[in-house]
Amino acid sequence: MAPRLQIALDTLTLEDALAPLQKAQSQIDIIECGTILIINQGLRAVREIRALFPDLPILADVRIAEAGSLISRNCFEAGASWVSCVAGASLTTIEQVVQVADEFHGEVQVELAEEHYSLEKAQRWADVGVKHVIVKRSRDLEAAGKLEWSPKDFDRIAELKNLGFKVTVTGGITVEELGVFSGHNPDIVIAGRSIVKAENPLAAATALQNKIAQVWG
Repeated sequence: MAPRLQIALDTLTLEDALAPLQKAQSQIDIIECGTILIINQGLRAVREIRALFPDLPILADVRIAEAGSLISRNCFEAGASWVSCVAGASLTTIEQVVQVADEFHGEVQVELAEEHYSLEKAQRWADVGVKHVIVKRSRDLEAAGKLEWSPKDFDRIAELKNLGFKVTVTGGITVEELGVFSGHNPDIVIAGRSIVKAENPLAAATALQNKIAQVWG
């Protein structure tokens, strides 16, 4: 199955997020209210985007580290479909978030970090009900020019899928490099700046969808 396309809205203002989103919406499968957007605009961003897009999944990318019940409940009440936790959060915190997500028929995503990941830890996330893991090339590594996705990344995708997780890949992914994921079957591909900063966001999102269709047939 071809991966779905998620737009990451990590702008400073809601207006700057909505402008490209509304142009590209016909090609978008999932909306991410990014960490930067929520820090600057609060959960107003989730509420307003939910009101405009009642039928699309919305991720509140709040990267929960603790206070799991409180933060996740606020996000789901604002209209989020999914919330994110950092891999360094305690298992107790992640389990709290899963319990709240279940109340709202939502989903929990754990965002991997190299220093907080092991296969044994991933198994514990699965055991408490986490359904989704994010494999990322960090924004800071990307800015430093470390752009290659490595065999280690692809092995990680495979082992997570073998545990039953849905897997998202993210980190400045472009049309040109989508082909490197052929045969690795991520469930979701995130694109942020390549759509949001594009002169024509609809054309940029369409190009990504066309490439996804080409790679995964």
